[in-house]
Amino acid sequence: MKKILKWTIIGTFLAVIAVGGFGLWILFGSKTSNPNNYKTIGEIPEPWGYERISGDDVAYTNYLRSLPLKERGAKVQLYTGGNARFQSLNYAVVDMPLLSNAEQCADVCMRLRAEYLYITGQYGRIRFQNVNGKTLSYGGGGSRKSFERYLRNLYGVASTFSLSREMKTRRLADMQPGDVFVYPARYGQKYGHAVMVIDVAINRRGRKAFLLAEGNTPAREIHVMRNFENPFRSPWFMLDEDADNLILSVFHYKATNLKHF
Repeated sequence: MKKILKWTIIGTFLAVIAVGGFGLWILFGSKTSNPNNYKTIGEIPEPWGYERISGDDVAYTNYLRSLPLKERGAKVQLYTGGNARFQSLNYAVVDMPLLSNAEQCADVCMRLRAEYLYITGQYGRIRFQNVNGKTLSYGGGGSRKSFERYLRNLYGVASTFSLSREMKTRRLADMQPGDVFVYPARYGQKYGHAVMVIDVAINRRGRKAFLLAEGNTPAREIHVMRNFENPFRSPWFMLDEDADNLILSVFHYKATNLKHF
């Protein structure tokens, strides 16, 4: 009887420590960006049993994984200065200065795609549609000044509406790095939203996990999104290929909202 009581007390004590540790992690760890001070997206370890995929466009995948991260504890800054609200949504801040106060969610997705095409010299492929359906092509060659001016002009005439319309729908099962979850403003909503699939990993059973990056309104630094569903797995999201609706952080998407360039 004494042994049973002894082990019951020990078990209770360990349980309290575990719960307390979890509570402390939620209270402090989950509010710290880039807690392990990773240098790039690619250094964020994939979930146990998963391996990163190469993607259909290996160079694009590698570019996204090479995106630099700000140091541990960095806060998402607004373009106009100061800290953005809801810092708990941020797992890590991408170290890339914004170009204007109009660089918001859809603009961030277009920018990351455009930056890859620019640094690889694929200038002729840098083109996006405006809200009227007109294609705006970049024609400034290797001039960084011309490239940034093109993007700033694009931000003023493109949106989640134009981005959703010009991109092609991708099946969830075929998700690739560089894909975008995007929906335009719906009835009763003033804004749509867009987030980029910044990396993808897969396990032996073929199940995928993915990282997301976003900008937001008002314009703020690009950041890797935190997954609140399971904080010990954060920031990876587990893909349910049969889902009709997905809750990604605090945003709701339909399966048909996954798009690709």
